Amino acid sequence: MGNKNNLKSFIMNTLRNKVSLIGRIGKTPELQKVGTSKDYALTKFPLATNESYKDKNGQWHDNTQWHNLVAWGKTAERIASLITKGQEVMIEGRIVNNSYEKNGEKRFTTDIEVADFLMISSSTKSNSAELEEKTTVKSK
Repeated sequence: MGNKNNLKSFIMNTLRNKVSLIGRIGKTPELQKVGTSKDYALTKFPLATNESYKDKNGQWHDNTQWHNLVAWGKTAERIASLITKGQEVMIEGRIVNNSYEKNGEKRFTTDIEVADFLMISSSTKSNSAELEEKTTVKSK
């Protein structure tokens, strides 16, 4: 009984705040260097996911959701060098909520912090040999 509960606890803790998305890149990611000595990599970019559904009248509708993605470090460097606008990718990461003030008003953002990615469609920025070697990237 104890082993079963430990396994369940392990699985639940592993899956906490985990997001997987498949979609198309909305803007080519640009690498930024941040930090006091501008030595840490960051990239932010949008991802569109699409769903189709049939309404009660039998008509099909498309629903597109836009997600704000953020990548840090080596993952950000790889994304900026391999991914372009329109490319289909699978992203794994976690949801991160932030807040900031603008003109005295508190605002909130929800981002997906990328931990891993897989390129589903090919990129025009890299040759195919490099893509085979580097399409899957894990951070930390």
